Amino acid sequence: MSSTLYLERASAVHRLNPVTKLVALLCVIVVVFAIPQWWASVAVLLVVIVPAAVISGCGGRLARIGGQILLPLLVVLVLVQGLTFPGGQTVLWEWGPLALTTEGLMFAATIGARIVVLVLSSVLLVLTTHPGDLMSALTEAGMSPKFAYIISSTLQLIPSFRARADSILLAQQARGLAVPRNPVRRLGVLMPLLGPLVLGMFTDVEERSTAMEARGFGSTAKRTTLTPVRDSAAQKVARWVMPAVALLAVVLQVGWGLL
Repeated sequence: MSSTLYLERASAVHRLNPVTKLVALLCVIVVVFAIPQWWASVAVLLVVIVPAAVISGCGGRLARIGGQILLPLLVVLVLVQGLTFPGGQTVLWEWGPLALTTEGLMFAATIGARIVVLVLSSVLLVLTTHPGDLMSALTEAGMSPKFAYIISSTLQLIPSFRARADSILLAQQARGLAVPRNPVRRLGVLMPLLGPLVLGMFTDVEERSTAMEARGFGSTAKRTTLTPVRDSAAQKVARWVMPAVALLAVVLQVGWGLL
């Protein structure tokens, strides 16, 4: 079972330097949180994320993963903010102490749009960037290998955690564990599996640490890359232009409130 969500494709998005995609992700997050209007997040979603997902060929996988993560969050956000937003004046529906207001829904839409952009852009980065390429690119860019490994391993954390959980569950089912259909009873059955899961993750960390030390990971000697990551002059320019645009959005909003 794969320990990463990366999907092998021959798209232009996959061929981009991982540092370029990482810079783009950070700039997108800065822009949507700097501009307080909901339309800014929707514009970024439609102009940047959706075209990138289509070009990369990862749109279907992105939609499935994004839906699983975002649907519960958005439902809770709309219910909580829509019904209990303080200071709401335009009441659309009221029942006892709960009141559905336009102001609450607009606030929920703004926060929800930001969360959608944050989650989808992050997942798209994981789907289109191999962790090894990202680590190599960050190291070539001058980042410490230790910090590069932290960033790269973060992309593999959830898939690795899920793969280990699935293997433990299959092993327990082979020993006779019955998983009921009822969600409440299933939760009670699966709770004892958390112990082996957490202990297994600690063991995995120790094994990785030993393997890295054996390979001289902490050495300060100059390193060479086995598979150089492709880069171009246009991407180098883009990695300066994108932060400038993000900074401009922050200045226009915070300094003058023009956005």
